[in-house]
Amino acid sequence: MSPEKETIIVGAQPISPSATPLPVKPADGEAAPRLGWMYGAACMTGGIGLVTLNDGIAKWLTADYAVGQVIALRGVLVLILLFGFAFATGRRAQLRVTRWDLQLIRAGVIVGSTYSFIWALKLMAIADATAIAFAGPIVTAALVVPLLGEQVGWRRWTAILVGFCGVLIMVKPTPATFSTVALLPLLATVLGSFRDIVTRKMHRTETTFSMLAVGMTLVTLSGFASLAFEEWKPIGWQEAGLLAVSSIFVGAAQFLMIEAFRYSEAGFVTPFKYTSIVWAVLIGFVVWGNIPDLWIVTGTLLVIGSGLYILHRERVRRTEEAAQSDR
Repeated sequence: MSPEKETIIVGAQPISPSATPLPVKPADGEAAPRLGWMYGAACMTGGIGLVTLNDGIAKWLTADYAVGQVIALRGVLVLILLFGFAFATGRRAQLRVTRWDLQLIRAGVIVGSTYSFIWALKLMAIADATAIAFAGPIVTAALVVPLLGEQVGWRRWTAILVGFCGVLIMVKPTPATFSTVALLPLLATVLGSFRDIVTRKMHRTETTFSMLAVGMTLVTLSGFASLAFEEWKPIGWQEAGLLAVSSIFVGAAQFLMIEAFRYSEAGFVTPFKYTSIVWAVLIGFVVWGNIPDLWIVTGTLLVIGSGLYILHRERVRRTEEAAQSDR
């Protein structure tokens, strides 16, 4: 992606730790903050912390309210913020859609990933769901071969297999310990990887605002459609406040993650996404008393290690390509 293109935010849904905005360089003549890379690290850590806090709010609300109700009401608030910001800042033109086919495909995938992850949060510990969601970079690295035709060397394939073993350890695929609930965050991760690949295909014609608007609108409508299958309950003032805070967290997390990729190299700030497991463990322990077991800890270490190695190999590949182009 050239520097002139606008950043594409892959977050029109509750953002999982695997969701990463595409990096963008500072505009010509725009100075980076004096803190440099550490500014990016701080933004990524804060942004992913807000993402995890948002997941905690979703888990809290879905304990008493239908998943579709939480998705619908939060979606309305996010859309109000999105359209309000676009109109207030004179960016209405950026809401224009060029490729409705790709927009609707992407939005449909987002609906699936949103429901999968929110249901996972409802039914399992937040740290467990977050840990399994770390498989995102691994799944994406495997899917780019058949879907984008990109070449993946044996080193990255080895890392993909190691990460897959880590996921299996967390899911515990034995007759005695297998939990079908653990497949929900894994499904959300696979769908999120498809979303990222579709985003790569459409970033030249579609803007950040148009993708956020279409994706969030379809997610919100799907939430209201759940009225036919789920019983909604009146929302109290406390819960309404939590929904409002959740919407603000989503927007603030988007901003901080854009800032992280805007002023720091992707290879430097991306590993800070994994700090979400610290947030998730703390939230799960303080609020629900959950402590990850040895299976989750072991699998998490394997997944994080393989994900970091995949990021390293990607950085090496880009460096080699840049060196060849300069010859």
